[in-house]
Amino acid sequence: MIVASILTPLEDLLRHILNALHSLGLPWAWSIVGLTIIVRMLLVPLTVKQIHSMQNMQAHAPQMKEIQRKYKGDRTKLNEELMKFYKENNINPAASCLPLVAQLPVFIGLFYTLRHFAKHPPAGDLSWLHFVPNIAKHANSHWSGYVLLTIYVLSQVASTYFMSGTMQKSQRYLMLVLPFVFIPFILKFPTGLVLYWMTTNLWTVGQGLITRRLMPKVGPPFGSSPSGPKRSSRTPPKQPPPEGETASAAAPAPKPSNGPPRRVKRKKKARR
Repeated sequence: MIVASILTPLEDLLRHILNALHSLGLPWAWSIVGLTIIVRMLLVPLTVKQIHSMQNMQAHAPQMKEIQRKYKGDRTKLNEELMKFYKENNINPAASCLPLVAQLPVFIGLFYTLRHFAKHPPAGDLSWLHFVPNIAKHANSHWSGYVLLTIYVLSQVASTYFMSGTMQKSQRYLMLVLPFVFIPFILKFPTGLVLYWMTTNLWTVGQGLITRRLMPKVGPPFGSSPSGPKRSSRTPPKQPPPEGETASAAAPAPKPSNGPPRRVKRKKKARR
């Protein structure tokens, strides 16, 4: 396959890393867990960009909703205005997907590595915690694979909950449903691959908990006021007051005094 030939260098690199971790005394299954931690540590810079992008989008959410409301009938114009808004406010919506995209080659490369293990088993135990008998076999080959699959789905839902704060409700519901849709396909994956993705999901959940506790929340954009979002070139202008209405009519009435009326003493004229 073309994909397999392209990812052959990555597959060889992953196999060397697994061999190095195994030579340090880790079983093959724990070597996969160690590989997952190494990959996630290398992706920390992308993860920081992802968090900052999500916070930035959350800070500008009222303005984006106003643009979506204004151009909801014109999809082309809506996309054009949103792109202009992203450029003006230095927002990169694709940054939230960078860690996931960067992991896809590793996921595919590990798939071919474990398939190679299934055809040519390496020396050593391929079980995990005496619970999974063989990480190179399909997840549906043993009941323990279904347990791992359940943990995978729950961890995927939890990671989506923590990392999709700026998504629309429809997109968020879709991301929460997708793990259940993928179950028939994941059953045919090697158990070690499910272990890898389960570990990276648990990492994401822990990352979300730490982020919510330690990362400061981004306030409203500079120039915005509590009365409304920051105005830009695409924010609809305020409507003028109706004709005949004066500024004095719009001004608030003076507050009545609670105490008795103040008496002013007049000076008596001097008698001649």
